[in-house]
Amino acid sequence: MPRDLPLGNGSLLVNFDASYQLRDLYWPHVGLENHSNGHVFRFGVWVDGRFRWLDDPGWSRRLRYADETLVTEVELSHPDLDLELRCRDAVDFHQNLYLRQIDVRNPTDRHREVRFFFHHDLYISSHEVGDTAYYEPERRAVYHYKGPRWFLINTATPGKQPEDATDTVEGWHIGVHQWACGHKGVNSLQGTWKDAEDGLLSGNPIAQGSVDSTVVAHLTVPPQMTQTTYYWLAAGSTFEEVTRLNRSVRQRGPWHFINRTAAYWHLWLDTHRPDFADLPSDVSRIYLLSLLILRTQIDNGGAILAANDSDIASTVRDTYSYMWPRDGALTAHALDLAGYLDLTRPFYRFCREVLSKEGFLLHKYNPDQTLASSWHPWIRDGRKELPIQEDETALVIWALWLHFQKWKDIEYIKPLYRALIIRAADFMASYCDPKTGLPQPSYDLWEERRGVLAFTTATVWAGLTAAARFATAFGETACAEEYSAAAARMKQSVGAVLYRPELKRFVRMANQRSDGSWEFDEKLDASLFGLWYFGMFPPDDPRITETMTALQEGLRVKTSVGGIARYENDYYHQQSQDLANVPGNPWFICTLWLAQWAIATARTKADLKPAVALFEWCVHHGLPSGVLAEQVHPYTHAPLSVSPLTWSHATFVMAVQEYLAQWRALPM
Repeated sequence: MPRDLPLGNGSLLVNFDASYQLRDLYWPHVGLENHSNGHVFRFGVWVDGRFRWLDDPGWSRRLRYADETLVTEVELSHPDLDLELRCRDAVDFHQNLYLRQIDVRNPTDRHREVRFFFHHDLYISSHEVGDTAYYEPERRAVYHYKGPRWFLINTATPGKQPEDATDTVEGWHIGVHQWACGHKGVNSLQGTWKDAEDGLLSGNPIAQGSVDSTVVAHLTVPPQMTQTTYYWLAAGSTFEEVTRLNRSVRQRGPWHFINRTAAYWHLWLDTHRPDFADLPSDVSRIYLLSLLILRTQIDNGGAILAANDSDIASTVRDTYSYMWPRDGALTAHALDLAGYLDLTRPFYRFCREVLSKEGFLLHKYNPDQTLASSWHPWIRDGRKELPIQEDETALVIWALWLHFQKWKDIEYIKPLYRALIIRAADFMASYCDPKTGLPQPSYDLWEERRGVLAFTTATVWAGLTAAARFATAFGETACAEEYSAAAARMKQSVGAVLYRPELKRFVRMANQRSDGSWEFDEKLDASLFGLWYFGMFPPDDPRITETMTALQEGLRVKTSVGGIARYENDYYHQQSQDLANVPGNPWFICTLWLAQWAIATARTKADLKPAVALFEWCVHHGLPSGVLAEQVHPYTHAPLSVSPLTWSHATFVMAVQEYLAQWRALPM
């Protein structure tokens, strides 16, 4: 089930599923230690003797963000309950607090008692062994803990505070009304959520091992009136830390944290709000939302995570919760274009710290700078090979030069110059075939094939060119000349080897046989856009025009959904064998690459119209909340793979920024 409505502050991240059930809870790093492990935190409603969990198919749901902020605006109703719920969720922008406000309207003519059930299926530190859940009577809260990972759960309802309560906001009862701590997944026990379905909980005070908990908030709603209740979860390293957070909520009121978070993200957007020229309002809305969603996927330590949708683990037994340097570099570039300097600087420092002594970046990394899982081998046919995607090294240097061009932050660049830029450039200049000057084989950006790749070669050329410019700026002319010469030779060989006159376009990959001849992979691949995007060739070079036209025609999904596929006969999450009409599922990034080419080749403002149509396609095929997945179903446009994909939102931001720059520069 796709994830929706991510909320985070760079340390705490929560995701919901399509039913508005919390499914992912990451802390203290974005993407590292998912304390739900993808399991459901159920939310249930009891009224008039009837009970419904939120995954019941009878619910009507509207899942949105409030305008221009990382606070949700969710509307719920169920015909069996005759209630109307309006919810606001937030992760506090500063503290490790997740909060929910529930406004419940009673449309009937009688007073009604309503009970809200909050269930917690924690897998602390991503596994259930050795967890403890217990009710603590002084705070009237439930705690879960294991080692240095503590979570506190509490609620607030209108009413008189208990006599022994101190430092509590006036007019509110702070504390859960019922609770149950129990076991799950052992001896046929399903968990305390089953205990909830009669509207009452057992009050069991503690459980250890594989455990869960459920708490209840009670309130009475007068006829034709609305009442409000609050729920929160605090995360910390100790009992004292989460208790302090709970005290802060109790003293200030949970609404204080939700409202200040809404205001903070409004301010965050306002500091770098562009003039949207003639772009439709729905496009500008998704641009601003994309910036907010990107922030939720960035760890405060600098890692830019590819995605944090744990649902993918059910099929591939791994996730996207890693820092791929390629995705990170492109996202950092998008954020630099948008003006968010403070988010991009930690990313480049992260890359400096994880760069190998030889000067290359490996497949992917965890947010704590440790090496992440990989499927690239270190040996092939008895020979050692580097398990790298060389574009990941190159794009970091390319993006860093553009960062420096924009910000001129020489004091920031100075410690990166030798440790990151020169070391990576020396590797790229040396990791070339001595006869052709082309990069040695590495894995492609899709992580599926190894060879001399058009996209990778374009990025290495761009990385070497950027490094040469850095070296020139730092007065190291010998280095600059070496990198420039390597880039020039590489570009010449790309034209000679990867452009195929008989096809009238470039090919995506070549491999050299032992006799010196070349074997070509001629499949159409959207990544060929990189040959112009990173500057190797002008976007209006006739060979580029031929190639992009072929991609536009050959990778277009010829269904009512539309969009552009990655490549011909794309197997990943494949939904159709009708390859003539559906070469693959449409991807947001591939569709946006066509928009970027239309922008780059525009000569008048009127020439920008095709790009706007592609922006609108993205808007209409995202989730109603505005979240963009990796790809969509070619017949139903349902999200496929992970959601949200950081790269999708970053590419949308880049494309809009490029559009606005062209709009300002072009005549009517």
